[in-house]
Amino acid sequence: MSEDQMKPREAGLEKAYGSLDSMLVAGEKIQSTAVQRRLFALLHRRSIVAATTGRLIGLDRGLIGGFTPVDIRWQDIKSAHIKAGIFGSTLRVTALTMPDLAIGGAVRPFEFSGLRKDEAQSIYRICQAQEQAWREKRRLRELEELRAKSGGFQGSLGGDGSSASATEDPVERLKKAKSMLEAGLISDSEFETIKARVVSQF
Repeated sequence: MSEDQMKPREAGLEKAYGSLDSMLVAGEKIQSTAVQRRLFALLHRRSIVAATTGRLIGLDRGLIGGFTPVDIRWQDIKSAHIKAGIFGSTLRVTALTMPDLAIGGAVRPFEFSGLRKDEAQSIYRICQAQEQAWREKRRLRELEELRAKSGGFQGSLGGDGSSASATEDPVERLKKAKSMLEAGLISDSEFETIKARVVSQF
């Protein structure tokens, strides 16, 4: 059971939690929540941030009614930082806006200010754990994408290669493969395989 599930929900925030619950998908559970302090919510109702089993959710609530959600999947989070002030903490998160590719995507910043310090720390710890867990997965995915882009291969090096690699300039392929070898992205044997395949096309 998460620490958020073990504590009672604060009175006066029933609608906020109701809005949050309405966004959860089947099987998704809230791990921790952080509420904005009243001092930072003079012109609107207090915002709320939640870390769930699948994503980070932020709710900005209007003074009269309604809410604007921010929804960030854990696999899209690039970095997370926290700044503790005198009256509250600010959580800053950057996330990929083009998650279908591990490389070449833009990064968008998000900021949640005026959060209660202990609650913000709890959210931050979860963000850090998720960032570290997905960082290695993203690195491996980037390597696969670079290999496919540079050498026209992915996975097994056998076969004749893709049609895309066949139409690419052989000299450029060799240069890319050499760069990948020097960067440690491919092994010597993989480089020699690519080199032999390219040379055979002359």
